[in-house]
Amino acid sequence: MNESVMKKLAKPMIVSATLIWGSSFFLVKDAVDDVDPMFMLAFRFALGAVLLAVVFWRQWRNMDWGYVWQGGILGLLMGTAYITQLFGLIGTTPGKNAFFTASYCIIVPFLYWIVDRKRPTRWNVLAALLSVTGIGLVSWDGGIALALGDCLTLVAAFFLACHIVAVAKLSPGRDIFLLTTMQFAAMAVMCGVGMLLTRGFPTQPLTPFAWWVLLYLGVGCTAVALLFQNVGQKYTDPSSAALLLSLEAPFGVLFSVAFGAEEPTPLMYLGFCVIFLAMVCSETQFRFLRRG
Repeated sequence: MNESVMKKLAKPMIVSATLIWGSSFFLVKDAVDDVDPMFMLAFRFALGAVLLAVVFWRQWRNMDWGYVWQGGILGLLMGTAYITQLFGLIGTTPGKNAFFTASYCIIVPFLYWIVDRKRPTRWNVLAALLSVTGIGLVSWDGGIALALGDCLTLVAAFFLACHIVAVAKLSPGRDIFLLTTMQFAAMAVMCGVGMLLTRGFPTQPLTPFAWWVLLYLGVGCTAVALLFQNVGQKYTDPSSAALLLSLEAPFGVLFSVAFGAEEPTPLMYLGFCVIFLAMVCSETQFRFLRRG
């Protein structure tokens, strides 16, 4: 596809990915009682890798060892983030987990500054601060005391930030579909090892609902959404990508409210307004307010 077209589609693809992920929160919350979390991660990434390998089979002619180690690095960073976030969720509330995870949108501009010597603008910093403030309002559950789960979630946010920067550095000049396939394969192996070190394969038959959730995670949340993320990031600067990716948390709350799993609050509405303000800040830098 033409590169100019991909640049136009990049940000909508990232937002679409966050919308898909947001729709999965309340489903995973119900399914995790029937499915071991590590098995869930291993299954979704293995299925995602197989699907992309089949759909984009023509890209395999471009395969070289560079894709193996680059995909391995991306998989290691993202896999570590997912696993750490998962164990963080066990020790904290979903709202805090979403809020602390979203803090990567503040980390990315400064991490990219260290790696690429590209200093973040004041608008990058302001948009990131507004976004995290808004997500904090949306996710507020009445307390901010740090528990072990919160600390693990902050570690996950750091690795998510590292992944965003790594995609920006490794994806130029590479086939993003093949690179993403190798990333999924690395994540499947990593989570599979983790599954064997914990509970192993399920010993009881899974319910039809659990299988439906696993398929949705593998196809929608992995093969489609994570591919959208990588493709979108390739044609978007890291700071903007991080800000857009942080929409996953408020989308998760929206779906939770829509399906009756959570009650809306005034702080939630205020948070959405602040997040929208962050988007406007990132995309326009408030130029429409500055005459001349």
